[in-house]
Amino acid sequence: MKWEVIEKATTFITEEMGVLLKRAALSPNIRERMDHSCAIVDKEGRIVAQAEHIPVHLGSFKVAVKNVLPYVNSETVIFNDPYISGTHLNDVGIITPVFYRGDLVAYVVNKAHHVDVGGPSPGSINPNASTLYEEGVVIPPLPLNDEVLKIIKENFKTPEISLGDIKAQVSANNMGVKRLKELFDKYGLENVLNAWDKSIEHTKSLLPRWREEIYEAEDYIEWKDSLLKIKLSLIVKEDKVIADFSGTHPQISGPLNAVIGVTYSSVSFAIRSAINKEIPTNEGFYSFIEVKAEEGSLVNPRKPAAVGGGNVETAQRIADVTFLALSKFLPIPAAGSGTMMNVMMGGIHDSKYWAYYETIGGGSGARPNSDGVSAVHVNMTNTMNTPIEVAESSYPILFTSYKIREGSGGKGKYKGGDGIMRSFIALDRIKLSILADRFKIGPWGLYGGENGKPGAVTIRRKNGKVEVMPSKFYTELEAGDEVIIETPGGGGYGKPEG
Repeated sequence: MKWEVIEKATTFITEEMGVLLKRAALSPNIRERMDHSCAIVDKEGRIVAQAEHIPVHLGSFKVAVKNVLPYVNSETVIFNDPYISGTHLNDVGIITPVFYRGDLVAYVVNKAHHVDVGGPSPGSINPNASTLYEEGVVIPPLPLNDEVLKIIKENFKTPEISLGDIKAQVSANNMGVKRLKELFDKYGLENVLNAWDKSIEHTKSLLPRWREEIYEAEDYIEWKDSLLKIKLSLIVKEDKVIADFSGTHPQISGPLNAVIGVTYSSVSFAIRSAINKEIPTNEGFYSFIEVKAEEGSLVNPRKPAAVGGGNVETAQRIADVTFLALSKFLPIPAAGSGTMMNVMMGGIHDSKYWAYYETIGGGSGARPNSDGVSAVHVNMTNTMNTPIEVAESSYPILFTSYKIREGSGGKGKYKGGDGIMRSFIALDRIKLSILADRFKIGPWGLYGGENGKPGAVTIRRKNGKVEVMPSKFYTELEAGDEVIIETPGGGGYGKPEG
């Protein structure tokens, strides 16, 4: 019996957990968009398998598990504190210990993005938040019991859906525990644990040996009238890559701060993509990456700085700046859309509170040998869209367009992919928040390729007034108001011919 069989079986368990979570969830955000991730951890806290779900969860599990394990005894634990979980409040984590014949042998863990976790804004991603407490309810690692569920029921604004999603998460973990015990029964506990060790060592053997050098890059994220610098020195060593963010803008009194788990995830995603070959997502891969970020900076803030936008927008820019540094010695595509284009809505309809959240894709960057791809999620999202039929049947909105934003990709020898145009009319009074980026400077091109077209949001009020909005705002819509969202195109690659 080869260890590879056990390695694949373990990974498939995490995939099966994800399938169950998706099918059992009540919210369209999980059921349709698949905004969740699952992993298996050994008793030392090493990631041994992780499903291919959400990139922003890729490295944050490593951070979260290390922080949460001291709180786990024999019960399932729930948590969402970003400074512990490594993402943002909406990502509610559930971790369950696995006991086999009386001994603790592993843990199963999942995260799922809950549409609303309290706070003043629909969707709990508040573009005006200055502290964590203006974003939603903070849940420290606690045993998941009736008392905790009562707190959630009274504070999350769509409690029936949230509690249903938590039950789906618990069910997914229970499935993982069941399948792991079956794996131990079939192959023997020691054989499985040894296979996990060999898998981690094998992953290390697959890692590249890049030439030792320091590559520098910087990129920017928009905040009010300013551009906040994210500076990276990518230090390539024989056995690891160090991402040093010295010189990055200090943390701000706003929601764009990214906790260290998000920074680690974004760097990990970019480097894993650049390796450009199949490689297991486990501790072996994570051992290749080290992140240095000054505490109190935009990419490693001090609590209680607001962080909701750091997870969804600054994450994109950290990935971009890492790709830009990698492009100096590897064949890397131009920048993709560079924003998740987060749309949060909510209000009272038919005497019941509702909340809606989605991210909208854009254009991917042109590649060294071909055009970019139009109308896709890029980098740290990797979610699916919410089907118009589902959204219209669930919420008081009517879509008026959903199409490719032709001509938005950057020109070049190879053209950047085009973004998306998605618009809707409010059918009732709606509170709307949008948190996006790349409205001032379009996604960068490479080697003479032009930048992609920046994003835009326009509101056409029912009285005929037209409002051009910034990348981050909150407003209220009246029935009949139309919102037109245009996402950025990807950057071009190479000088345009002719």
